[in-house]
Amino acid sequence: MLKYLLAIDQGTTSSRAILFTPLGKVYASAQEEFEQHFPQDGWVEHHPSDIWQTVLRTCRKVLADNNVKATDITAIGITNQRETTLVWDRNTGEPIYNAIVWQDRRTSDYCESISSPHIETIINNKTGLLLDPYFSATKIRWILENVDGAQEKAENGELAFGTVDSFLLWHLTGGKVHKTDATNASRTMIFNIHQQEWDEELLELFKIPKLMLPEVMDSSDDFGHVDSELLGSEIPILGVAGDQQAALFGQACFDEGMAKSTYGTGCFLMLNTGNRALKSKNKLLTTVAYRLNGKPTYAIEGSIFMAGATIQWIRDGLKLIGSACETESIAEKMPLDHGVFLVPAFTGLGAPYWDPNARGAILGLTRDSGINEIVTAGLQSVCYQTKDLQKAMENDGLRPTLIRVDGGMVANNWLLSFLSNILGATVDRPEIIETTALGVAYLAGLKAGVFNSTDELAKMWHCGKRFTPSIDDTQRNDLYNKWLAAVKRVKS
Repeated sequence: MLKYLLAIDQGTTSSRAILFTPLGKVYASAQEEFEQHFPQDGWVEHHPSDIWQTVLRTCRKVLADNNVKATDITAIGITNQRETTLVWDRNTGEPIYNAIVWQDRRTSDYCESISSPHIETIINNKTGLLLDPYFSATKIRWILENVDGAQEKAENGELAFGTVDSFLLWHLTGGKVHKTDATNASRTMIFNIHQQEWDEELLELFKIPKLMLPEVMDSSDDFGHVDSELLGSEIPILGVAGDQQAALFGQACFDEGMAKSTYGTGCFLMLNTGNRALKSKNKLLTTVAYRLNGKPTYAIEGSIFMAGATIQWIRDGLKLIGSACETESIAEKMPLDHGVFLVPAFTGLGAPYWDPNARGAILGLTRDSGINEIVTAGLQSVCYQTKDLQKAMENDGLRPTLIRVDGGMVANNWLLSFLSNILGATVDRPEIIETTALGVAYLAGLKAGVFNSTDELAKMWHCGKRFTPSIDDTQRNDLYNKWLAAVKRVKS
């Protein structure tokens, strides 16, 4: 009988469970959205129970709807929204505060208060990251400071910290496993990516007790078993990776210089740099791409906070469209230069600006402007922001000229055509665009022996559609310069 790999894809706005065949094909999936919470300006939270329950329900649903038993699953892989921070009681498993989401900017003042060239250099040299509210460390610090008795409990070993993968592992294994993988650890701002261990100096800087922290494993490793009561039988969990690293793996970007860009809630352009942790001079991040057999592979990454979330805001906030799929036909009617620019700095600007206090704006409106211009500008903002990242990589000597794309937005052909035009680069969309879930299924399958090597996985990647530029440098540069002028208007 066909044995499946089950990928749990826990994202910012929804949780999904996807069954893959041993040939890497999607067999079935289930998805459930959950609510975002915005208690104050710049704050973004999730209820931890929403994260856990939507994962559990989608896993049960995909099995039940397709008459698949737990015993039919070879292994589980978990991929997750990164940097999102949870702290829970080790005895009860109950979180002591809501999950603070990666987009949350509440610690921007704290970051400014400890900022100095010396501190920033230490953080960047050790973690490859910048001092920013985006990462987990200052979120942990905030929880320990603002929840009564939390610091003391943490120092007594009564509390556990985890990114979403660790939180799910804890609950899936009935509280038996407190682990993470190197990719998720590398996004916390307290993990030394060169030594591959939690860093004592940074833990002291942020006053984070080491007793809170999970054990750091390879991305393809033994993460315990799902408790038999949850899905009907024990299932080994053999792969874990943060969503962007999982997408890089699912896109088979195993060779140095290969790049992928994912368009989900945010946008993340990642380029494989092999066994070298290259330092960016242009505010890009150095991160662990994946770790196999104790050996890390590194990447340079640019992070954009608002991609699909911008279209979601146009749909739900402005109510200009009924569904995201309407945007393609709207944009097709519009000239590329229609005069309107939407800068989606709703929670600040990510790379390469790193301005947590910038806020969004729609610029260039006239009496002739309407829904079509704003919707098209929303799509274009995703591409312009990707151009920002490409420029930063180019200035680091790493200009990507061929990019593999994935994520929910890449079903939009107009978007990818404009992306190719504004980047002046070839854009390849794979046959399977569920590359985040696929990547972690691959990681689990490698450990389970379903796949033998990354070379075997590379041969399984197939291009579904290729997009190439159709505008000249003059038009490209004119559009991009107008975008840069719009960004300048919103920077704090």
